[in-house]
Amino acid sequence: MSTVAPRQRKTVSAKESTAHSWYIADVQGKTLGRAATKIASVLRGKDKAIFTPHADTGDFVVVVNAEKVRLTGKKWTDKLYRDHSLFPGGLAEYSAKQLIEKHPTELVKRAVWGMLPKGPLGRRIYKKLKVYAGTEHPHSAQQPKPLALS
Repeated sequence: MSTVAPRQRKTVSAKESTAHSWYIADVQGKTLGRAATKIASVLRGKDKAIFTPHADTGDFVVVVNAEKVRLTGKKWTDKLYRDHSLFPGGLAEYSAKQLIEKHPTELVKRAVWGMLPKGPLGRRIYKKLKVYAGTEHPHSAQQPKPLALS
């Protein structure tokens, strides 16, 4: 009597596809970090069953009302964002309040960028993030589904 080994299942590794869904996230009154985590997770594709770390399996995310995002505590005045021109003395520091007045979408962009992998894959994923200060956006033709930010 011979015993037959059970059929072994192979691990499936997702291939990068061009079929990405579109989501719209309204961050008005939402805490910046909590909203950014959910947005970064959808961009990366971690909410899907076919998530593969080395492949771009995520979806597009359109963020609206970025200028009305919320920060807790004294972060509006104490949190500093730094840019450097790479020339001597070229350090520029902005508080969160100064940054949102000058560039209303930059707070959300920087928060999400910090949560994505660095390198070629992270840069490709980051291009799927579209951030707008107000409620208007040019992506209505893609029929984005609402993204629940709890």
